[in-house]
Amino acid sequence: MKKILLSSIIVLIGVTFVLRLSYLQLFRFSPNQVLEDTAVKAIYDYPERGYIYDRNGKLLVANQPAYDVMVIPREVKPLDTLEFCSLLGIERDQFIKSLKKARVYSPRLPSVLVPQLSKEDYARLQEKMRKYEGFYIQKRSLRYYDTPSGANVLGYISEVNEDDLRKNPYYVQGELTGRTGIEKQYEEILRGRKGVKFIQKDRFNRDIGPYKNGTLDTLPEQGKEIHISLDKELQEYGERLMVGKRGGIVAIEPGSGEILTLISGPTYDPALLVGRERSRNYSKLHYDTISKPTWDRAILAEPSPGSPFKTLNALVALQEGVIKPQTTFRCYNGFYVGNVKRGCHCGGGVRNLTSGIYESCNAYFAGTFRKLYDKYPTTDEGMDVWEKHIKSFGLGNYLGYDLPTGRPGRIPSKEYYDRVYGDNRWSSTFIISNSIGQGEVAATPIQLANMTAAIANRGYFYTPHLIKKIAGEEADISNFSERKYTTIDPQHFEPVIRGMADVYTKGTAKWLQVPGIEIAGKTGTVENYTRINGVKTQLTDHSVFVAFAPVDNPKIALAVYIENGYYGARYAGHIASLLIEKYLKGEITRKDLEKRMLEKTLEHEYAKPYSGEEFKINEYVW
Repeated sequence: MKKILLSSIIVLIGVTFVLRLSYLQLFRFSPNQVLEDTAVKAIYDYPERGYIYDRNGKLLVANQPAYDVMVIPREVKPLDTLEFCSLLGIERDQFIKSLKKARVYSPRLPSVLVPQLSKEDYARLQEKMRKYEGFYIQKRSLRYYDTPSGANVLGYISEVNEDDLRKNPYYVQGELTGRTGIEKQYEEILRGRKGVKFIQKDRFNRDIGPYKNGTLDTLPEQGKEIHISLDKELQEYGERLMVGKRGGIVAIEPGSGEILTLISGPTYDPALLVGRERSRNYSKLHYDTISKPTWDRAILAEPSPGSPFKTLNALVALQEGVIKPQTTFRCYNGFYVGNVKRGCHCGGGVRNLTSGIYESCNAYFAGTFRKLYDKYPTTDEGMDVWEKHIKSFGLGNYLGYDLPTGRPGRIPSKEYYDRVYGDNRWSSTFIISNSIGQGEVAATPIQLANMTAAIANRGYFYTPHLIKKIAGEEADISNFSERKYTTIDPQHFEPVIRGMADVYTKGTAKWLQVPGIEIAGKTGTVENYTRINGVKTQLTDHSVFVAFAPVDNPKIALAVYIENGYYGARYAGHIASLLIEKYLKGEITRKDLEKRMLEKTLEHEYAKPYSGEEFKINEYVW
């Protein structure tokens, strides 16, 4: 009996050990556990990032080979650091600092010591790497740009930082990730998935073959190519027109919400942020606090919209029934608020809706604005109605486009003015500047382009977006394909659009006509103030223009903002007409105008001796 009991205990213990080991091997095992094993080395195989193409299949971003010098700190043996640093082209202090950083990250996991060697450096170095234990070269791919344009849209990639590593366990030190633009927004699609090989090491730290016969090894998954809605030729052309100018241009296809161009000026060649000089180049661009080339004015600048905003006030007034297209107001070369006269440049006279738009009459829209508020028993009620209508065009909030940054603009509310003036202590005359797109209203260029697309569509818009295809298949754009309707009935758009078309035939942009294309547009001259030595000072106005074409079958809607560009038709209007012609015709017939806009610069305006830091603070408040 004792023998049977003893045998049973031995068998039970043996079975328990076998089951436990099997459980640990089969059910509780993971690649992450392997990384914790000091006798196993992980070698990563990085896939190429997906290519990026424009709407017409033209290449924007591809890849080029590069090589990282990797280090496993615990395997490093004494070496001639001066010779090694000379081969790597780095200073000894940098070598020591990088090695220390790698040791802090992990003594036994590989870290990048010197990133992104060129093919020439790699060829010179690879034969001598065997002399330096603990170091090896790992191939990876860097971005190659087939365009000098679109840096603000495409974005850039850079090495992950400690914050990235904490937030996402997928990454290990030395890897690259999308940092801005499309590269960041679609990072998981573009990066693919890295493969890994596990190598078993013996007690002398020598490689002895694949760990577990390679059963845990994985192959890399190629990053997927994507097609975006940007038009490569139009983007490049628009950026050339913006040389020597500051501002933003956004063009949208009204029938889909696809972004055709998204231009910020000044900009930079995206190739500057590739390779070993990336960090130095980025610092130079980022700390240029005067021209701000890394600040995307197309989606971050929040200027007053100026006279293009008059079209929305006209639509609100029509919807609320306080005016008809025939309603007139007299302009006395301006209008009065109490005993104070506000100016107007339309020349004076009686204006109806159409002439009010094409002559950009301030008095007409001030009268319209007052009528709206007079309809309601309290200013608060009038303000609620006005705010609801204006916001239905996508103003005053983030549009929800597929870029990882942006600004909401500003459409003031009754609560806003209650804080400024006190509850029930203000009226429409207090906020009359909103009637002409000045005052407290603010909008980004992309919001103004979207507003224009909504007018072109006679009352609806699609959320602006860039994605078109992923891996050759139509992308899931369900969140972008739903029509968003404004609060304005369709019949009210026709008289406003007729006024915008007359802007080109007999109004403020009559000399900007494009042969063979009927365009509807609106000029804008935005007052520009700053404080110099504590004194509110008026600077050169900003030039604004919105337009869509053709009028009856719109293919493009755009907004152009040029800082310190004088009146609306002078710079913004000319540039808008050239972009419309380029997109719809594929060529420019007005070569003299094109030559002027390509050569004209506003650097003399930007070089004026404003008051240093105070000007920089106020420059973009407008």
